[in-house]
Amino acid sequence: MTSSTHPTLPQDFAIQVAENEGMPTRPNSRASPLPAAPTRRLTGTLTLGLSRTRAATNGLWSAKEQAAMRHPLARLIARTAAIAGVIASFAFPVLAQDGTGPMPENAQPRSYGGGWVCDIGYRVEGAECLPLDIPEHAYPTGRSYGTGWECNRGYEEVDGTSCDPIPVPANAFLRSSGYDWQCERGFRQEDEACVPIVLPERAYLTDDASGRGWTCDRGYEAAAETCSPIAVPENAYLTNADYGAAWACERGFLRIDDRCDAVVVPSNAYLDEASYGPGWSCERGYEVLNGACVAIDLPENAYLDRSGNRWSCNRGFRLSDGACVLGR
Repeated sequence: MTSSTHPTLPQDFAIQVAENEGMPTRPNSRASPLPAAPTRRLTGTLTLGLSRTRAATNGLWSAKEQAAMRHPLARLIARTAAIAGVIASFAFPVLAQDGTGPMPENAQPRSYGGGWVCDIGYRVEGAECLPLDIPEHAYPTGRSYGTGWECNRGYEEVDGTSCDPIPVPANAFLRSSGYDWQCERGFRQEDEACVPIVLPERAYLTDDASGRGWTCDRGYEAAAETCSPIAVPENAYLTNADYGAAWACERGFLRIDDRCDAVVVPSNAYLDEASYGPGWSCERGYEVLNGACVAIDLPENAYLDRSGNRWSCNRGFRLSDGACVLGR
């Protein structure tokens, strides 16, 4: 099956062109109606259907036609870019206001494009660059928004008009950020002061600024403001945990109250260090019964499950009176 194209049918159309086309219009008046504009008849040929180029290329668009079709898309992209530029001019802060026209005093030409920009420490007002009112212990930022200045390190802004020194109490130092202070090692903060840490016996200093500032040596636990020795029973060891139990039983022993009792492992069982249970588990193919491990009597058409201590019926069978029978 072959594709066919519609032939191009040239047709003549008469085109009326006004002689005074492009001239400004005049208001109409009932007393003196305007004469009809003279026209001349032009004859041309308008081709309908596929162009000769596209017809010669089996219906493909020519490069000229493709360029014409892309014009609306190009105009849309250009308009979108212009709108994005306007939005970006409001979304991002301006570091320094610039102006146009004659360059005033305390200004300099822009590093790119035309126009000028005020020197640092000045802000544009109309066509002038006026000095900022920068307080003592402050420096200009060059930004066109806000106060236009910031306080030096170790000073804080007060009411947007001055920079006062940050009060650093005794036994404290200014943080690296320059906006706050911190107590020295061996002291902790209380309100706006640094008080010495009272270190009990069997304890050492820590870097925890929010807590007591100390912790007990290994084998001791905090009780009130002292460090008391941990009572570790026989067959147990220290856990060194900050929270929870301070000691735990050795392998093969089970915690009972405040002591560690030996685990009695029955036949066909092994030690199990789970935090719950008797401390042992049955071998595969055995199940717990009255504190012992007894062999599982596996019925026909059944298998041991994943645990190895229980069984289930094969597919197609169901449990009935301890046996696996065909399902219905």
